[in-house]
Amino acid sequence: MARDGRRSSFTATATAHSRADAATLFRLAADGGRWSEWAGPFAPRSSWERQGDPPPGGIGAVRRLGLWPVVVREETVAYEQDRLHGYALRTPAPIRDYRAEVRFEPRDGGGTDVVWEGTFAELIPGTGPLAERVMRLILRSLTRRLVRAAERRDGLPASTTGRARSSGP
Repeated sequence: MARDGRRSSFTATATAHSRADAATLFRLAADGGRWSEWAGPFAPRSSWERQGDPPPGGIGAVRRLGLWPVVVREETVAYEQDRLHGYALRTPAPIRDYRAEVRFEPRDGGGTDVVWEGTFAELIPGTGPLAERVMRLILRSLTRRLVRAAERRDGLPASTTGRARSSGP
């Protein structure tokens, strides 16, 4: 909490249930060079600026998303095969210290719970709540698109449970 009583950090979360397995979901999320295949308008183009360990999307990898003049660079900072993909924004933005994690939790009986959570600090005082709402919408859309793409890859029919929900107001 800032001295003036405002929050200084913000979190946006989206969750979904997918019938796809965790390995398929993880492969899609961790392969930044292929985000343009499933992330829609958030990544009309995607490529690797640098591969990580393990290649291509492990720790230290930097993906580039978007088209000039809006190109976003994100670095992989957490990588647990089939369980967790974490990244940090490396492009100047109207927020500070953005970091996100996508967690994949296998469900008893099949399928996977997906939790995509991003945290950041406001750059300009007073803009945090609006940025949090926008981030929640973005993460909800990305989660929904990721689930649909993974279920298609696994040859599953369109899911009714693959809807993303977000937390917060």
